[in-house]
Amino acid sequence: MRVLVAEDHRVLARTIATGLRRQAMAVDLAVSGDEAERMCLLTEYDVLVLDRDLPVMTGDEVCRRLRELTDPPRILMLTAAGEITDKVYGLTTLGADDYLAKPFDFAELVARIRTLGRRVPKSPPAALRHEGITLDRARHEVSVEGRPLELTPKEFAVLRLLMEAQGVAVPHDELVRTLWDENLDPRTSVVRAVVSRLRRKLGDPGLITADKGQGYRLCD
Repeated sequence: MRVLVAEDHRVLARTIATGLRRQAMAVDLAVSGDEAERMCLLTEYDVLVLDRDLPVMTGDEVCRRLRELTDPPRILMLTAAGEITDKVYGLTTLGADDYLAKPFDFAELVARIRTLGRRVPKSPPAALRHEGITLDRARHEVSVEGRPLELTPKEFAVLRLLMEAQGVAVPHDELVRTLWDENLDPRTSVVRAVVSRLRRKLGDPGLITADKGQGYRLCD
């Protein structure tokens, strides 16, 4: 899942980004409203975590403008304005998809972002299956021949993307763009390292193949 955090309090923004990345989300940061709007026009984000009190362009205006797009990101307003009237205004008048007041519990923020990320017009089945592997997207659980498998959040995200591709090669650049943030050097070996660990945990080194010039895919 790709998330943009629009927050001008830099320490808080970095803290949120670090926590979300540990949950296998690709996170970019914007420190002003105009920057947030520009980044949303250039990149397809699943969720925008939006502070209402942003410089240059307020979060309220960003929300209004993004709602004019054909396929805007889901917008979670994260703000100190926590009165009921503020929440109603944000959800109804501005058109935000969710609203969370500061201070907040980080586990709740993660849960709300994941819920927004699952809100698509036609939800695919929660469970994916391939060669004895079952991946439950809703519960974030993986099993091999019925045996539970412990994966890191990033390993889970890579396996999910490969299983969703149904045997079609997923390019290295797409893995980087979807599961990591814009600061990761696409030439890095971090993707290969995650795939290597995933192969070992699945117990079949040949299950994930690297097609030269094409990317990674699951073999039958």
